[in-house]
Amino acid sequence: MSPVVAQSTDGDPAAGSLIRPPKPRGAVVVVKFGGNAMVDADLQRAFAQDIVELRRAGLRPVVVHGGGPQISAMLDRLGLETRFEAGLRVTTPETMDVVRMVLSGRVQRELVGHINAHGPLAVGMTGEDAHTMTAVRRAARVDGRPVDIGLVGDIVEVNPAMVSTLLEQGHIPVVSPVARGTDGQVYNVNADLAASALAVALHAERLVVLTDVAGLYADWPHSTKVIERLTADALEELLPGLASGMLPKMEGCLRAVRGGVRRAQVLDGRVPHAVLDGILGETSPGTTVVPGAGPDRGAHPGS
Repeated sequence: MSPVVAQSTDGDPAAGSLIRPPKPRGAVVVVKFGGNAMVDADLQRAFAQDIVELRRAGLRPVVVHGGGPQISAMLDRLGLETRFEAGLRVTTPETMDVVRMVLSGRVQRELVGHINAHGPLAVGMTGEDAHTMTAVRRAARVDGRPVDIGLVGDIVEVNPAMVSTLLEQGHIPVVSPVARGTDGQVYNVNADLAASALAVALHAERLVVLTDVAGLYADWPHSTKVIERLTADALEELLPGLASGMLPKMEGCLRAVRGGVRRAQVLDGRVPHAVLDGILGETSPGTTVVPGAGPDRGAHPGS
C-alpha cells in the first residue's frame, strides 16, 4: 500500500503526515526500534513520522529502542571488546558504562528529537526511572553449557505507572532498555525482551519488532520464504533452532502473546514506513505471531 501524504488544518502537530485506514482508538502499541535502521538518517525520520501518525490515528504508541550498532562503534573507539553469546551482548562493568551513555545520552536523544520535530510529543526515559523495570541477572546457555554474559538482565517486574501517565497526557514515551536489579546493580536488557515485557504490563494491543530481515524465514539459510503467520505454540517449537540474532526477537514475541498481547509482529525496518504498513495498512508484512495452539505456519516468499 503506497503512502498518502495529506495536509492537516486542524492544528495537530502531526500535520502533513501519512494517512492510513483508522484502527480502534486508544489502543496501546509498543514498537521496538532497532537494527541498521537506527543508523540511517532517512529511516530514522520515516520511523519518527510513523510513530507520530499512529498517535494522530488515535493509537497510543510507546517506543523501546535498541542501540547495538552505536554501542559497538563506541566500544571500538574506546578499545573495548564486543562479544555476543546466545544473541546477547556480553556486558562487563566497563561495557555497562558505555551502554548507559550511548542509549540514554545519544540514541534516545536523537530519537526524541526526530519525533519532536513534529511537535512536543516524545518524552525520553529509561527502565531505571521510577523503577519502571526491575531485572535479575540473566543466565545463558550455548550448546547446552552455561556461559557468563555479565551484567545482562532479564526483566522480572514492570511498573507501568510512569509510562501510563505519559500516555494519558498525550505523550509518546521513548524508553531505553536499562533496568535496575533487585540487587541494586544496573543491567543491560535486550531491547526486544524489554519491549515485550512493557507491552504485557501495559495490556498492549500489539507489539511490533523492527529488524534487518523480511521476517522469520521458514528454512534459513536454504530458503528466503518468510513465515507470514504462526501461533505461539508453533513458535515455541521453532525457538531452539533459531539463529542467535533472531532468537531474542522471537522470544520477545512469544512472551508477549503468552502474556496477553493480541499479536506480535516482526517487520523489516529497512523498508521506509514499515511500521505504518504493518499496523495501519491493509496487509500484514513480515511475520505475525498470534496466541493459540496448533501448527499454523503460513509462509510467503521473502523480498
